[in-house]
Amino acid sequence: MIYKCIIFCGFLIQFASYAQKPANSDKFAHTFSIVAQDPKTGDMAVGVQSHWFSVGTAVPWGKSGVGVVATQSFVNQRYGYEGLKLMEQGLTASEALEKLKKEDEGAAFRQVAMLSNDGTIAAFTGEKCVEAALHLVEDTYSIQANMMEDENVVYAMRAAFEENSGLDLAERVVAAMKAAQASGGDIRGKQSSALIVVGKDAPEQPWLDKKIDLRVEDHKTPVEELSRLLNSHRAYEYMEKGDVAMENEDPKAALEAYHTAEKLLPNNEEIKFWKAVALVNSDQVKMSIPIFERLFMNDERWQRLLKRLPSSNLITIDKSALDYLLNL
Repeated sequence: MIYKCIIFCGFLIQFASYAQKPANSDKFAHTFSIVAQDPKTGDMAVGVQSHWFSVGTAVPWGKSGVGVVATQSFVNQRYGYEGLKLMEQGLTASEALEKLKKEDEGAAFRQVAMLSNDGTIAAFTGEKCVEAALHLVEDTYSIQANMMEDENVVYAMRAAFEENSGLDLAERVVAAMKAAQASGGDIRGKQSSALIVVGKDAPEQPWLDKKIDLRVEDHKTPVEELSRLLNSHRAYEYMEKGDVAMENEDPKAALEAYHTAEKLLPNNEEIKFWKAVALVNSDQVKMSIPIFERLFMNDERWQRLLKRLPSSNLITIDKSALDYLLNL
């Protein structure tokens, strides 16, 4: 009797697993997403949110010079990996999607959108996707959602994306995602989000393929957190410009870049420190004093770091002035 129970229970578990997760599915990722291309720059993006842990590791795919893919519902990541390969080989988004659908026995459970760098877009919502499930394909973008509160989610995304045409592509995608959540979003709630941006052309250095690659793995308000991270990303882009300017011995350009970064992240001590260093390198030591003074008061490690910079040629200052700063 016990043996029969074990066999029966095992069958139930196996059946339940099959019922919840169809063939060739890698992960659950019932979600809303958007794939989009900037008509001016050619940059391509995927933005996604879900009530599932680490949605960014499954749904969004992209490669500069090739295209982007969102594969969701019962995720088959082959649509991402193979989809990019097929588009790289010259297939349009529609041709790549149709080829993969024909080879997928679980296609009825999929929701997929593909956008290639030539501007072609294709999307598919299988008949077994959980209601509310639909997609909208427009000239430069596609919005897709399943297991939503209602169908208004995709229309709210479309309206927000259109209304924010003056924003950069990444910010425009996030605006659409915020609108989706405000309209009801995933019927289960929210947990993770992700954003990737790739270029129209392949970079010279393959490791620089993604212009933006941000993920929120587990958060009470993932889209808002993604928006905060995007703002930080922008600030650190200016920080990198400042660093390059410092390397090129152009303290004026470095100061301008650090100042812009500081406006985006006014409470970031790292930015303040390097702005003060740039002031010193611009022969504006007096203007750096109050900044260093506040930094040293908050954390003496900034003082110790300043002491190390001359030997790495990161600051140009005579010994007496340096000693003065180190004794603030």
